[in-house]
Amino acid sequence: MTGRSAPAVLPPSLRSWLGLIAALAALVVVVLGALYAGDGKPGMVDVGIRAAVDGVRPSWRCVALAMDFLGEPAGSATLVVVTVTGCLLLRRPRAAVFAVAGVGVAVGTTTLLKHLVGRTIHGDNLSYPSGHTAFFTALSLVVALFATGRLGLGRVAGTLLVLAAALVAGAAMGWAQVALGAHYPTDVLGGWCTALAVTAATGWLVDRVADRVADADRQGRR
Repeated sequence: MTGRSAPAVLPPSLRSWLGLIAALAALVVVVLGALYAGDGKPGMVDVGIRAAVDGVRPSWRCVALAMDFLGEPAGSATLVVVTVTGCLLLRRPRAAVFAVAGVGVAVGTTTLLKHLVGRTIHGDNLSYPSGHTAFFTALSLVVALFATGRLGLGRVAGTLLVLAAALVAGAAMGWAQVALGAHYPTDVLGGWCTALAVTAATGWLVDRVADRVADADRQGRR
């Protein structure tokens, strides 16, 4: 973080739109959490979606297992290291900080919510919201926001890119979690919305802290 001239990780042109999306996503997380609090069974929506996804072929099950691995500690750590390395090679240390903070806050929030909501699957396994889905969506948001700033995209194009990345990542990981029976579909939706709710806010906070540090550094040099 070298100064105010360092590119923001949350492009100013996208802040209002992403703020609104984050607020709506947070509302969905709260509503679903209240609806399924302390529950250990699938809801009506879960039953319908699981019936369509259940029984994947062995080849597709391998794909689902590979996706699931990307959300496990070894897989997720590898993805974060690659992302951070890429940011540093492109001389964007603020983006590297955002990559770590963004996924860290998303995963930490899902972990907290799991204990608060208490929804279970397969016995006593806490399931809402899906941490795998939140992680993969948050990382995709970080990369999409970086690309938006790097390419100088405007509000419409930037917002479309960010939402498309989040949708593809959430759908891919969510499908894997449901196909493997690790989560209910509504757990996946909750994880996706959790990432939407906290990642943009984390980016805004990273920018604020970085700019204040840069200001303090400049003041100290005068």
